[in-house]
Amino acid sequence: MAPLAQAVTVSLKDLKAGTVSFETLKEAFGPDSLGILVVKDVPAEFVELRHRLLSYSSYLGNLPKSKLGKCHDFIQLHTGRIAVDTRRSDELENEKAKYLTGWSLGKETLKNGQVDTLKGSFYANCAFYVDPTLACAKPTEQFNADNFPEYLSPNIWPGEATLPGFKDSLEQLCGVIIDVAVLVARACDRFAEQEISGYPSSYLERVVSTSTTTKARLLHYFPEEPGTVADSKAAGGDEDEDDWCATHLDHGCLTGLTSAMFVDEAKSSPLIAAPKFETEEATGLPPPLAPLPELAASPDSASGLYIKSRTGETVQVKIPRDCIAFQTGEALERITAGKFKAVPHFVRGARATSGRIARNTLAVFTQPNLGDEVDLEQHITFGEFARGVITKNTVV
Repeated sequence: MAPLAQAVTVSLKDLKAGTVSFETLKEAFGPDSLGILVVKDVPAEFVELRHRLLSYSSYLGNLPKSKLGKCHDFIQLHTGRIAVDTRRSDELENEKAKYLTGWSLGKETLKNGQVDTLKGSFYANCAFYVDPTLACAKPTEQFNADNFPEYLSPNIWPGEATLPGFKDSLEQLCGVIIDVAVLVARACDRFAEQEISGYPSSYLERVVSTSTTTKARLLHYFPEEPGTVADSKAAGGDEDEDDWCATHLDHGCLTGLTSAMFVDEAKSSPLIAAPKFETEEATGLPPPLAPLPELAASPDSASGLYIKSRTGETVQVKIPRDCIAFQTGEALERITAGKFKAVPHFVRGARATSGRIARNTLAVFTQPNLGDEVDLEQHITFGEFARGVITKNTVV
């Protein structure tokens, strides 16, 4: 079993005061680091928001296929009344955008070439953080909805009749995480302004706080059954069993992460009863769905997030429930001229137990606007960089 590593931890109070030392930042993000920083003492509402949204991940992953594909109900407001429209609406899957908005399952491949059916994900653009009226990034002269739909396709939401309270929960939690990411970026700027000649003042903070390109990915790792890829590997085998999420680098700046939520779906059913209100008689929005009971810990202690260190060692990292972790991405490495390094990481699955254990988590990829430069010497924009990364990724 890979050793458990202790991530560098700082207080939100110190981030706000600007007192996080350069040595601490180098220990967290530098060339010899694990590329992860844990922030404690985050806003009090974070814990409840995390529990609520990660519960929606199980609810979403267990919707009928008819709700995740081409047919799903949606809500229209008419003079204070709600109408459930059963006509065909936008799909929750967006193939044209390479599934970087809405729902996807079985659209990626793992390192062994197998189709990944172990996790489903829901992508949402976080342009609402900058402007609540925006549903996706702002187009530029070079990038528009036709030639870069991955970032310029508007959000697709399940209707309130299907997942009441989901959209609001996601936007609120993402807002808290991005708020903290801005403070982490400010600390990184202080370091970069001293260490990098010609580094623009407050560059990363501006990038993170003004980006309409930031993406959120809500993940639902389905319960594994005996005989799956993970369970078929011999005990004591390769510790780099990246069966739930293959080893990769994030291509943004700072990836905000919640701790994983484990749910025994055999005991706490995430199946949703059909709505009981009728088209013309409903008088208000249905109440949000109740949070699901959370297990105290994963029943498989070896499951979870793994990081490949700079020395080639693979270590496991655990994030406390009341903290937010931030991992480094390729854009940050480029912006800081290699002073901070992107971190290779993967997720190892929970082996099948007597229950049906699902793992839910949220990643918020803070990314530059499409026209912002990520290579300050070669003047490469994030749009150019991201397009290259997406082209290399295999989507089936």
